[in-house]
Amino acid sequence: MEYLLREDAPFGEELWEKIDEVVIRKAKEQLIGRKFIPIYGPLGPGVQNINIDLINANKDATISSNGEEEIELVAVKNRKYVEIPMVFKDFFISWRDLENSKKTGLPLDLAPVAITAAACAHKEDHIIFFGDEDWGYKGLMNVDGRQIFKKDNWNEGENAFIDIAKGLEKLVRKDFYGPYVLVVSPDLYVQLQKVQPGTGKIEIERIRELIDGKIYQTPVLGYNKAVLLQKGMENMDIVIGQDLVTAYIGPEKLNHVFRMLETIILRIKRPESIVIFE
Repeated sequence: MEYLLREDAPFGEELWEKIDEVVIRKAKEQLIGRKFIPIYGPLGPGVQNINIDLINANKDATISSNGEEEIELVAVKNRKYVEIPMVFKDFFISWRDLENSKKTGLPLDLAPVAITAAACAHKEDHIIFFGDEDWGYKGLMNVDGRQIFKKDNWNEGENAFIDIAKGLEKLVRKDFYGPYVLVVSPDLYVQLQKVQPGTGKIEIERIRELIDGKIYQTPVLGYNKAVLLQKGMENMDIVIGQDLVTAYIGPEKLNHVFRMLETIILRIKRPESIVIFE
């Protein structure tokens, strides 16, 4: 990966390996979208465009003797090509810190690496859930064709359980039978921790059993929002050109400047597999 200019950095492979370890660990800790959306790629850093398809959702099959009847095909009904955007953030490591580490043998403090990786992960999840207005991209929460449910106050009674059950019904009626995942904003996650009278269970446990799937929280959703969806590459996937990686930009006033970057976009193929609560 010559384009990363790593050979120009004033240190060897050992430190690069430590930087990569921090990036991978922080990304795994923070990324939510990748926990339930299939990955398509990595395709390579040079891949700049990808097709986004809307799939004909008609699932009706036909019985026949000879298979001569006319039937509606499962096929792409709308295709467009879009650019895969780059997510990036720069950071620097002090030349004094680097020289001190070389001289004393003490490990270099890689806190700037972890903080930068967390920022990139947050931006990736924001793209997945909300897209990007400037680029004209949509996410899970605002894609055209999604199902929308007006939620009640989840602080009261069994409202959360009932709302999720109704959202589940919306998916099943459109032939989305799971597996499911529920993602909620942190405030709603807290509201799901109350014990349901007469059940001996907290509400989140009942909902987890209801959807027979996992429940995640993410600050990317803001407040009072949730999304229930059926997982599967037939519904959506995350296209990765270049996965999250660190490049060396060069020296600046003796300090060393780096860029952390990835190229990524969400493809939603069947938006009706998504129910949002707001």
